[in-house]
Parts: sequence; structure tokens; C-alpha cells
Amino acid sequence: MNIDNSLMSNAYQDMTKNIEKKTDDSKSLSAKDISNQYLIEYQKQIASESRVETSRQADMLSLADIGYGGKPIAELSQAEAKEIVSEDGFFGITQTSERIANFVLNGAGDDVDKLKAGREGILRGFKEAEEMWGGKLPDMSYETIDKAVEMIDKKLNELGASILDSNA
Repeated sequence: MNIDNSLMSNAYQDMTKNIEKKTDDSKSLSAKDISNQYLIEYQKQIASESRVETSRQADMLSLADIGYGGKPIAELSQAEAKEIVSEDGFFGITQTSERIANFVLNGAGDDVDKLKAGREGILRGFKEAEEMWGGKLPDMSYETIDKAVEMIDKKLNELGASILDSNA
């Protein structure tokens, strides 16, 4: 179930304001109000801890961790930069889509549910990247993600699983 985070946030804020108002008005809080407040605080704490952990993990990931052993990106000449993003370059469509797909394929093995979850995660992450970018990404990004998803779909088909929405 995908629920828009801003809608959830607004609902929590409304619920919190309602509980705070009852407290300010010296009205007794119901058990439901207290439970809701605990739930809100717990979810805020989990969200905060998730952001910190995600940030910590992102800080630890280096280009070497994904197999890049070349010259530091900031030191590349224009020709070298074009080469590593070319069709068969390290950051080109072929190698990048393979890294993305293999992350899911190797992690999921023959588990259809894990393959589907990994596929959905890739597509969700791509949509988030579009939002962070502020709109349409460069064309090679779409070609890369399509190729990665195609590899996962191929494995799912081999396992006899159906893909209801290939553009989820």
C-alpha cells in the first residue's frame, strides 16, 4: 500500500493538534488519543532514525564499492568523461543496468517475491530520482532503468511469474 508521505504527515499533524488541544483544554484524553500520540511519536522516531541511517550508509558508499577503479571523477578530462559514460563505459547504459539488475538478481535468487520487490524498489527509486532532479532525467537514465528492469523481468518470466504492470 503506497500512501503519499505528505498526506500521512498532514494526518499526523492534525491528530497531534487535536490531542494537544484536548490537553490544553484540560479535557481528559481517551485511551485512543494516548495510543495515537504514542504511535505518532514512534513513527516520527523511526522516520528520523531511518533518515540518519540512510545518510550514514550513503556516506560510506564509494565508487570503489561499486567496482570503479579509475581516475577520480573530478580529475577526468572531457574525453575520459565521455568514455566512461559511453554505451560500454563503466557508467554507460550496459554496465550500469547490469549492476542495478545484478544487485536484485543476486540478492533475490529464484525467490519471485524478492525479485518483484527488488523490481518495484528500482522503479520507486527511479521516480524519487526524477523528483529530486526536478523533472525529466537525461535519456540515458531511462534507457538504463528500462534495460535493468528488462533483465529482472526476464528472470521472473523464466520462473513462470507474471508481470502485471511492466511500467509500475
